[in-house]
Amino acid sequence: MTDTESDRAGPAAFVDEAEVNALVRGICFKTGPPRLLGVELEWLVHDPRDPTRPVPPPLLATAADRLRDLPLRSLITVEPGGQLEFSSRPAASLAACVAEVSADLAAARPALHDLGLVLAGYGQDPWQPPRRVLRTPRYEAMEAFYDRRNGAGRTIMCRTASVQVCVDAGFEEPGPLGFGRRWRLAHLLGAVLVAAFANSPLHLGRPTGWRSTRQAAYADVDPGRALAPPELPDLRAAWAGYVLDAPVMCLRSGDRPWHAPEGLDLRRWARTGRPRRLTADDVAYHLTTLFPPVRPRGHLELRMIDAQPGEDGWLVPLAVTAALFDDPVASETAYRAVKALADTAGAEPPPDNPLWRNAARHGLADPELHAAAVACFAAAREALPRMGATSRVLAAVDAFTARYVDRARCPADDLLDHVLGKERRA
Repeated sequence: MTDTESDRAGPAAFVDEAEVNALVRGICFKTGPPRLLGVELEWLVHDPRDPTRPVPPPLLATAADRLRDLPLRSLITVEPGGQLEFSSRPAASLAACVAEVSADLAAARPALHDLGLVLAGYGQDPWQPPRRVLRTPRYEAMEAFYDRRNGAGRTIMCRTASVQVCVDAGFEEPGPLGFGRRWRLAHLLGAVLVAAFANSPLHLGRPTGWRSTRQAAYADVDPGRALAPPELPDLRAAWAGYVLDAPVMCLRSGDRPWHAPEGLDLRRWARTGRPRRLTADDVAYHLTTLFPPVRPRGHLELRMIDAQPGEDGWLVPLAVTAALFDDPVASETAYRAVKALADTAGAEPPPDNPLWRNAARHGLADPELHAAAVACFAAAREALPRMGATSRVLAAVDAFTARYVDRARCPADDLLDHVLGKERRA
């Protein structure tokens, strides 16, 4: 949930409901030939000598400053719990994206090591409770908003990390690379990605019953901003309606605390002009507070993948996802493999439907998701050489497939084996 946008209100360009609708419809899907790729890597920050010990907030701030002083190409941002995010620039190829982000990580890791810190790849911190270190008006308001419902929002804000893959929306016209097909693919394939890359099975060191506790938290947080929009023939109308009906999380108010009245959604704000007139900048800011599993930002931002273990773990979800969206043959194969999953998904939106719940709870131990993953990983592996993938990327995908996909396992199973093994030895 990167806060890369400014927290300052812009010029007062007042808008009504019809103008909001037109504005959102105009920016959600930028169609054309798929050609760009990006990745956003969220990392937990740990003390390698004792990863269960909290890192002091002043040291986290020093770490962020140290990274910002480096000549990195990725944008560095800090999440509410002190997680660090590397957001790549749009790249013209998978190889270019991997090379640039790898160079940034290679520069960042020694700088953090000098401070006694490491980047840790877990979908949710296995040991620490939610602990917010950023005291900005945005996150003060966000925490208060989430606390009206349950504790899932605090968990997402302060304890989770992900690999977010960004692909172009696709062609306006129908077909394997059309934006309608890619949107549909994202919401079915997304469950397979949740299952294959699940890596958050622990809370305070104990199993939660979920392979991806992070994804379970997203299913339980505010449904008006974390579930997928309804399936409608007109995807732009569906997204615009979703945006208008989503509860307003905060009203920016200069030096005063930010808050939003309970029961205020964007549509009501636009219609009534209360508590103050709505501006185009308010709409833009509202969009940054929506966190469905696939967020249309002109491109498609896939938000469902847990952060991965190891220095090169992030390569695999990036490469596999890129291949299954941007290689026409692999995309068609993947779509055929996941289309039958719609029966299990049913009518409820992701991630709060049976398919996505199965993915989060069972990972690839679910037979249906395992079969789809085997087909999708094989299609991606066949496509990657056509996309110019390096030997390093191919080796990472092969190793992951052999260790996890072929064995109906996911990274979460390694953590569970470790914890349960320690209990048996105790």
